[in-house]
Amino acid sequence: MPRLGVNIDHVATVREARKTVEPDPVWAAAMVELAGADGITVHLREDRRHIQERDVELLRRVVRSSLNLEMAVAEEIVEIAVETHPDQVTLVPEKREEVTTEGGLDVAGNADRVSEVTTRLSAELIVVSHFIDPDLDQVRASKEAGAAAVEIHTGSYANAAPGEIEGELDKVQTAIEAAIELGLHAHAGHGLTYLNVAPIARIEGMEELNIGHSIISRAVLVGLDRAVREMKALII
Repeated sequence: MPRLGVNIDHVATVREARKTVEPDPVWAAAMVELAGADGITVHLREDRRHIQERDVELLRRVVRSSLNLEMAVAEEIVEIAVETHPDQVTLVPEKREEVTTEGGLDVAGNADRVSEVTTRLSAELIVVSHFIDPDLDQVRASKEAGAAAVEIHTGSYANAAPGEIEGELDKVQTAIEAAIELGLHAHAGHGLTYLNVAPIARIEGMEELNIGHSIISRAVLVGLDRAVREMKALII
């Protein structure tokens, strides 16, 4: 069964809507772990639209499972990662104008910088994952750049029309199989919900799923503990 990493960015989104102190993503992380999650994921964006540096610092102190920091390859964020030392970093693309991450990192097209950052973080004994589209060239580029893992972007699968779902699922599965053959750890995430997660979770060799928006959305209605437990039950 894949590990479940819960992205708690949108707890901070609610807080930042009023620029106040609640809800606290650090408290949320503790509740998520108590509910059975295998890890905590946060994205420290350059524009600090939700998670702040202080959140990352505190989460590093209190998270007892695994802390996964999603981040761009911007030097400022790399320095923060080196200082705070999360268990894992996931390198992602980032644009100021986007609502959420719109696609995978173009590792093949930015090989020098991605390789440089990957090498630097790996030297700090941080597991480095690349968030990439289900594209075999990108899988191979991640391997060449020194990644320990790839997280396959499942957005196209999640947004596919009914007649296109199987084709998109096949692309994810093919990318996962290629990653495993190259010796990479296989993760997936983006757009996964209670309704579409099961086929992704069942892909042989899938080790980790990172899910945020759907869990936090359900938590608003049923509570964080129940929302996490219900997602865990679906990926067994």
